[in-house]
Amino acid sequence: MKISSKLEEAVNRQINAEFYSAYLYLGMASRCTETNLKGIAHWFYVQSQEEMTHAVKFYRFLLDRGGRPVMPAVEGVRTDWKDPLEMFQAAYEHEQKVTAMINGIADIALAERDHATASMLNWFVDEQVEEEANASEIAEKLKLIGASRDGLFMLDKELSARVFVDRTQPSAGAQA
Repeated sequence: MKISSKLEEAVNRQINAEFYSAYLYLGMASRCTETNLKGIAHWFYVQSQEEMTHAVKFYRFLLDRGGRPVMPAVEGVRTDWKDPLEMFQAAYEHEQKVTAMINGIADIALAERDHATASMLNWFVDEQVEEEANASEIAEKLKLIGASRDGLFMLDKELSARVFVDRTQPSAGAQA
């Protein structure tokens, strides 16, 4: 069954939002690199990669459903962040907006009884719980750290360990 025009438009907006998210996190990574917080920069870089995979998952889904992806310009992003706390607070707020957008698409899919789209969106609904929790948790840690350079150094080191895993694809074991 071909995706409805209403859902096609909503998914296209989401594709653009996911690319915007990738730009946003790259901008944050750039600022952290400038201030020599390379572990936090790495965390944001991995987050940017993750957002790109989300955009591509929506893009491929739209094609699979007979829709037509449109590729409007991605809005520029802020790169003049004061400190990591401001970045993670903004990341949390941004993820809340993305969650609302995904929930909006899910509402349309449910109203149209489009079970394929609703099923695909379940992955994103679950993913957004994690996205919001991660940004919020790091922001709260930064609040606890306050002006402690030692605490910031330790968090920077902790966040440098993040590894990119494309969770939008089934694992190798699941394909067997």
